[in-house]
Amino acid sequence: MAAKIKKGDKVVVLTGRDKGRTGEVIQVMPKEGRALVRGVNIVKRHQRQTVNQEGGIISKEAPIHLSNLAIADPKDGKPTRVGFKVLDDGRKVRFAKRSGDLIDA
Repeated sequence: MAAKIKKGDKVVVLTGRDKGRTGEVIQVMPKEGRALVRGVNIVKRHQRQTVNQEGGIISKEAPIHLSNLAIADPKDGKPTRVGFKVLDDGRKVRFAKRSGDLIDA
């Protein structure tokens, strides 16, 4: 199946602790069906001190399930579903079903 959410996309969180927050996708893990989103689902981890890294409690993003994310509409930033269409020049592009705008510029 084609990827509806890709690295670099602006997404909105639909459910959970961070509902309504927006962020950029840092990494997508298709096998697990999860994605890392900048500034969303922040967790604290205890880090042991190493030669090149300081010890202590660090905050980092935890993966969030793809079903809890929706692409932000390019027009108004609200959550939208994603559709696919083939342009006249043969390119397959994603578009926002809410406004009809192309997501892949």
